[in-house]
Amino acid sequence: MKEHRNTHSKVILLCLAGIVVNFVFAYIADHTPLPLYLDSIGTIAVAALGGPLPGVMVGLVTNLLKGATYINSIYYGVLHVFIALAAVVFYRKGLTRKLPAYILFVLVLAAIGGGVGSFIYAFFEGVSMEGKFSAPIVFLHETFNMSEYWSQYFGLLFYDVIDKAICVLASDLAIRALPADFRDSLFFTGWKQNPIKEEDIKKLSRYSHSGCPLNLKLMGIVGIASLTTTLVVTVISMVLFRTYSINEHIDMAEGVTQMIAEVIDPEKVDDYIEKGESVPGYTYTREKLYIIRASSPDVMYVYAYKIMEDGCHVVFDLDSPDTPASKPGEVIPFDPSFKQYIPELLNGEKIEPVISNDSYGWLLTIYQPVYNAAGECVCYAAADISMKSLIKYETEFIVKLICLFVGFFVAVMTLGLWLARYHVILPVNSISYATGAFAYNNDTDMDRNVELLEKLDIRTDDEIENLYHAICKTTRDTINYMNDIEKQNKVMSDLQDGLIIVLADMVENRDESTGDHVRKTAAYTKVIMDEMKKKGYYVDQLSDQFMSDVVRAAPLHDIGKINVPDAVLNKPGKLSDDEFEIMKSHTTAGQAVIEQAIATLPNADYLEEAKNLAGYHHEKWNGKGYPHGCAGEEIPLSARIMAVADVFDALVSRRCYKEPFSFEKAMSIIQEDAGTHFDPLVADAFISASEKVREISERFEEMSRTSDGGGTFRNLGKGGMDDL
Repeated sequence: MKEHRNTHSKVILLCLAGIVVNFVFAYIADHTPLPLYLDSIGTIAVAALGGPLPGVMVGLVTNLLKGATYINSIYYGVLHVFIALAAVVFYRKGLTRKLPAYILFVLVLAAIGGGVGSFIYAFFEGVSMEGKFSAPIVFLHETFNMSEYWSQYFGLLFYDVIDKAICVLASDLAIRALPADFRDSLFFTGWKQNPIKEEDIKKLSRYSHSGCPLNLKLMGIVGIASLTTTLVVTVISMVLFRTYSINEHIDMAEGVTQMIAEVIDPEKVDDYIEKGESVPGYTYTREKLYIIRASSPDVMYVYAYKIMEDGCHVVFDLDSPDTPASKPGEVIPFDPSFKQYIPELLNGEKIEPVISNDSYGWLLTIYQPVYNAAGECVCYAAADISMKSLIKYETEFIVKLICLFVGFFVAVMTLGLWLARYHVILPVNSISYATGAFAYNNDTDMDRNVELLEKLDIRTDDEIENLYHAICKTTRDTINYMNDIEKQNKVMSDLQDGLIIVLADMVENRDESTGDHVRKTAAYTKVIMDEMKKKGYYVDQLSDQFMSDVVRAAPLHDIGKINVPDAVLNKPGKLSDDEFEIMKSHTTAGQAVIEQAIATLPNADYLEEAKNLAGYHHEKWNGKGYPHGCAGEEIPLSARIMAVADVFDALVSRRCYKEPFSFEKAMSIIQEDAGTHFDPLVADAFISASEKVREISERFEEMSRTSDGGGTFRNLGKGGMDDL
């Protein structure tokens, strides 16, 4: 956490430095004849070093502070916000390292600052052909006969390209002057977990979603909420602004009509109507009315009418550029917008302000009664106020509102996405990735997975952290539970292996000539399969599970001998045909015994291979074996492997009816019978592993000499089947 606070302190100082740089260089530009702004150097540098949030804040705050001396600077803040975002994109992606991209970066900034900024400038400041920016403006206007507006636009854009090129160059030099490690430490992060490398963040982004990513959803929620709020605030602001502006116009109009009423002599109104300018004081009063009208550019018409049944009788009227004045005594028909007020006007009552939009334009009209000494209304002093300025004010208000809204909207969105990234998206994606990548292959992988999850150390202090700790606990408990189950399975597996050996021993001990046959054949099958896998034989079948099942099942290949009578099983001489048929039945009898075991233990997969071994280990590759007469790959692979192991052990072992063959002789027989009796690939693997085969044969021979009778279960030692 201390490291995080230090990072935040650095970024705060970086932002302050960026604001100071913006002000210093802007001050230099303002107080020199150079046609430059130089007010975005700090914004670009901070955005490149600190990321989007510091860059946006520097650009926005700089213009807010400048607004203290020049109010319109506030509205240019939106330009600096987008300049900061553009700088982040170009610098963080390393696009400024090549000249074409560097030039493109300058043009993009100029398009923002000059392209958009020139429109805003023209709106607020108007069009001017003077000042320190005037040279290209005048040139374009005079040379290409461009309008003043577009001459100013392209002239300012030209200067902005130069300005942004200098700003980018200055900020780039400042950035490169900093040590690489220090530059990296300035990037503003808000980790609520152990930090993740950038390449790992990209992996999380690819892994994190299959539909709409969370950051877009959050951005949509924040955006919709901001837009909705802004729309409501804008509508309310517009209503309040219009109401306020209309009330201001009404107050101004009432003030004007009050002055008109004060300069008109009510006792002479009838004389004014009848005799006009010949009445003493008429011309003087009319001149005062001109002065009153000139008091505000929004005052369009000033006049005085006496309202009678036949219409409006002119007392005073003034000439205007678009309308000549009516003569005194002239009767003006009632305007349609005033017809509802005629009764009140005839009674000399004051009426509400009237807003009309007819042939005279959009006007606000105020009628002020003029009373004589007897308290009678002798005429109405009237003023028409143009509402065109209201449209201008409203338009200017909307543009300012949009500029402020867009700038603050982008700032809020940047802040919202920054918070969402470190408080929600990265923690959730990290948890998803860590749990989704779990491997349950072995204890090492499982422990590494849990360590990876716990190493995240998520500390968002909210529901996400609670979820994280719950997942960590559940995962750890699950791993412990799986380890317990695995231990129990190991005990059960060892018990099964022991029972298999005991059962095989019971059968083997009835055959006085076989010795450690079941153990040796199991060991030979493992050697054969290891060599076959190394040579690439039958790799699609030689899975780890298959090889384990064959080794475990190997001791049961002669289990059917339990049904063979001792007289036949231990006969020292050659068997008769009938006796041989009895002996051959041990294959089918073995199958039947194991099928019964499978019915009792349906999930013991190795028993399927035990059934194949028992029933098919006397089949021959050429189809001349028993009991089914299968040939080639019709014979199960496990049985073809056992056939080699079984025959070899029979050859090198002492039997009641024969002496043992030498190792070399036995090997030559296996080689000779490859392709007839044996699968040639199995035989080749066996012969290739002759050294390992010899080692096993000699080891068991030594065990036979030193044991207390050989063939007992205790000779396997603690490892059970694993000793093979």
